[in-house]
Amino acid sequence: MAFDLDDLDPRQKKTQPKNLDVMNVEDLKEYVVALKAELERAEAKIKAKQSHAAAAASLFKN
Repeated sequence: MAFDLDDLDPRQKKTQPKNLDVMNVEDLKEYVVALKAELERAEAKIKAKQSHAAAAASLFKN
């Protein structure tokens, strides 16, 4: 059975950073707001996963 070398690639490819040079000040401000919102969303997900992991660990702890 052969395998495809594409299977070795990461499932999510990293995106290239946006070219900020072509953005005006207002666009940059909107971009910062969007990035802050995404950061808050990611931090909330981290907390939820840590809480879930802690709950699972305490369940199996004797």
